[in-house]
Amino acid sequence: MAGKRVIVVFGATGAQGGSVAEALLADGTFAVRAVTRDTSKPAAVKLKKAGAEVVSADLEDEKSLEVALSGAYGAFVVTNAHEGSKKDKEVIQGKLVADLCKRFNLELVVYSGLENVKKMTGGKLDVSHFDSKGEVEEYFRHIDCPMTSVRLAFYYENLLSASKPKRSKDGKMFLLVLCALPGLPMGDVPLDGISVADLGPVVVSILKSPECYKGRNIGLSAGKLTVEEYAKIMSTVTKEDIRDAKILPDTYEEQGGAHNMANMFRFYMMRPDRDVELTHKLNPKIRNFQQWMKENKEALKI
Repeated sequence: MAGKRVIVVFGATGAQGGSVAEALLADGTFAVRAVTRDTSKPAAVKLKKAGAEVVSADLEDEKSLEVALSGAYGAFVVTNAHEGSKKDKEVIQGKLVADLCKRFNLELVVYSGLENVKKMTGGKLDVSHFDSKGEVEEYFRHIDCPMTSVRLAFYYENLLSASKPKRSKDGKMFLLVLCALPGLPMGDVPLDGISVADLGPVVVSILKSPECYKGRNIGLSAGKLTVEEYAKIMSTVTKEDIRDAKILPDTYEEQGGAHNMANMFRFYMMRPDRDVELTHKLNPKIRNFQQWMKENKEALKI
């Protein structure tokens, strides 16, 4: 570790940060300073055993953030829109980290961002967990802090949780769902997807070539499939009859679906920029959905 430039990884015991920390440790170019609120977590202990420096910090505690960022070359920053269910909280956290990254003269920050949908659509759509990240992106640029935003597509992992197939009312098949309601509301419009576990190597590639990626917004996607195509692949792998309920966001919302989630899919139907070719360049070993599904077949358990 001696002499290596330090990359600070926020959320290092979570899905995104964990993927980034693991990839950085495997690559070996940088020293890894893993940030978590609880350094006694099994995931934190595992990172320390793997060679990371593990420190405790909170995105709302400036003093702890100063310690975490001191002497660092770069950082991976992920904020949490759902913590406390307050959009403003994520913006406050993101701006504080941005200010400190600027103050400590980091060479590059890779921020897990998303579009400011409300601003992009002139107020026609608001997606709070997108908009807050979009505001933080804008703030990094406003204060001239060197930042690359990576904007992830729909997580494949959602299909093991919030969108896990549910048996239809007649019991004859399984339907993909969104928060317990039938259907991923995309109609026949392709939906970009990616495994969050494949994020790490992407971030490593960016940090190793800051001159190529500094200042860019990079939409990440392993591939584009319709919901029907996702369902067919899942059916083939699991040997179960899994289908697309074939609905649109309006129908989803009429059935009691959350307005915020309906708007997210309305935005997805606008085909936001997700660059499959660049994503594969940044992580040549990235898995397509069929590969990921085969590896996660046992985790589905429907």
